[in-house]
Amino acid sequence: MPSQIFAMGGMLAPEAGNFKLEEYILAASGVPKPRVCFVPTASGDDSIYVSRFFETYSRFNVALSVLRFFARTPADLRAYLFGFDVVHVGGGNTRSMLAVWRNWGFDTVLREAYEHGIVLCGSSAGSICWFEGGVTDSVAGDLTALDGLGFLPGSNCPHYDGEAERRPSYHRLVREGTLGDGIACDDGAGLHFVDGKLAKVASARPNARAYRVVREADAVYETPLEVLAL
Repeated sequence: MPSQIFAMGGMLAPEAGNFKLEEYILAASGVPKPRVCFVPTASGDDSIYVSRFFETYSRFNVALSVLRFFARTPADLRAYLFGFDVVHVGGGNTRSMLAVWRNWGFDTVLREAYEHGIVLCGSSAGSICWFEGGVTDSVAGDLTALDGLGFLPGSNCPHYDGEAERRPSYHRLVREGTLGDGIACDDGAGLHFVDGKLAKVASARPNARAYRVVREADAVYETPLEVLAL
């Protein structure tokens, strides 16, 4: 089984009626009825966020579950997670999410799941966590850099077209060398990595794109990537 990650700039709201990204994720699992685990740690297991997840994914032929870290948590996280085909990580406070995961040893479990062929995906916090680093709003004030899990090389910036401060902050952090070169992703677009390499950029809405962002000397350049329209 290939190792797969689908990192999205931002999910589209259920009320938009556009579920092309979710359909793409489920197809990537290669399973007729995928078992999908939602991990809402970054939101503090917010019940509204969980409800929206169920509202979205229940449209498909799937089996759904939620892994909570702020209620009763399974004693054997590895055995629990290996019962799924897809793990979807929600958005929120990335720094707090990673701290909780590391305390539980869940970062190690996720690495095993990734190498085992379980599809990992998510948007915002659920996107940047897979990379070596990313742009986060976890701390009040200016956007800052954050170390991720390092499953994927380079850095990542979600919400590239959805939040005004994302693009200039990412450019600044890459120009300063605080973050390495990487990929930025608009809301409604996703980066499909297979065995650690970018295979496709999938877009669920018009003009949603992804960009390779690199530093050369004292300047930062962005190059649009080829997009597969869903």
